[in-house]
Amino acid sequence: MTVHERSLSASIDPVKLDRLAEVAVRVGLGLREGQDLLLTAPSVALPLVRKVAEHAYKAGAGLVTPILSDEAMTLARYRFGHEASFDRAANWLYEGMAKAFSDNTARLAIVGDNPMLLSGEDPAKVARANKANSKAYQPALEKIVNFDTNWNIIAFPSASWARQMFPDDAEDVAVAKLANAIFAASRVDNDDPMSAWNRHNAVLRERTNWLNGQRFSALHYSAPGTDLTIGLADGHEWEGGASTAKNGITCNANIPTEEVFTTPHCRRVFGHVVSSKPLSYQGTLIDNIAVRFEEGRIVEATASRGEEVLNKVLETDEGARRLGEVALVPHSSPISKSGLLFYNTLFDENAASHIALGQCYSKCFVDGTRLSTAQIIAQGGNQSLIHIDWMIGSDKTDIDGIRADGNRVPVFRKGEWA
Repeated sequence: MTVHERSLSASIDPVKLDRLAEVAVRVGLGLREGQDLLLTAPSVALPLVRKVAEHAYKAGAGLVTPILSDEAMTLARYRFGHEASFDRAANWLYEGMAKAFSDNTARLAIVGDNPMLLSGEDPAKVARANKANSKAYQPALEKIVNFDTNWNIIAFPSASWARQMFPDDAEDVAVAKLANAIFAASRVDNDDPMSAWNRHNAVLRERTNWLNGQRFSALHYSAPGTDLTIGLADGHEWEGGASTAKNGITCNANIPTEEVFTTPHCRRVFGHVVSSKPLSYQGTLIDNIAVRFEEGRIVEATASRGEEVLNKVLETDEGARRLGEVALVPHSSPISKSGLLFYNTLFDENAASHIALGQCYSKCFVDGTRLSTAQIIAQGGNQSLIHIDWMIGSDKTDIDGIRADGNRVPVFRKGEWA
């Protein structure tokens, strides 16, 4: 760590950073004694990586293995890499990760890179590199989306991310602001974050229990620019907060989280919808997304900014034009109340109800852990190399649940639970 980086790290409350690491291990992962941990993070997040390792070993971890990335090295590829480089990916690494997850290794991802890092690079190269990486990552991704092992994502307040969010502030002030926002959203800005997470998980469980009891066949969204019906997958199940992986360990996959979510039927989505917040994707800000669905497939798509990147995403594969997730988040969520755009899906998706293009989660089916891929597809689950969330909810959004007999039940009114 450079002198400058050490200076910036002084802007981050060490007590709350330690709490975040502990929450990641105990609440996020539910790490078991003797279990190995595979950890990925940007190199600037080393202060948090070290704290995670400390708490993991205190919890009895077998071996903690970190894999670090670096923004300068990422940019070097785009500026100096030969043309063929952008169709390559580290298959061997992802095959190894898949094997680790099969062997019950837990997975922790720390995010914190500059969300606009690649905004100045050739979008065609970015798209090619992303597609190659998505294909290579598939063996490991399947273990995650099928919840074979316990996993978790948290965030570190890097200077490059902070500058993006608070461009008018001095760097140390921006880092402190971002750190405080992360700590508040992650519920570690109090003396007993474990109890805070227990209470929050209980509220989310109440919501999922109610939705699962309703057995809706579809949801209908009404808002300015939006008239959308999302059919729900046959045998779908709502999830939210803590979930139990196939290895029997209960974990909170995302910290923070405010959503309850399930699997839509990828062939039963009709109508049109507009985004309520910008989507930051691989260094590009995609704003004012507007799409139209027919029989589950996006047949028209526009954006006032980043439209070229949006269309490249939709061309990834057949499943990229269909939905893999639908999630409900009240407009009054803490992240929405903060008024901040994080340029990071981990946070921004928890500010508004959202949908996700691409891969579904097998966990969001009744007895999903026992279903084969063919059964999931037959019940309406989507398959894709991508999974990209974007926000469609606001304080003007009404949502009705539609039962099989056509009866409607209010679910959201003006962006809040009805």
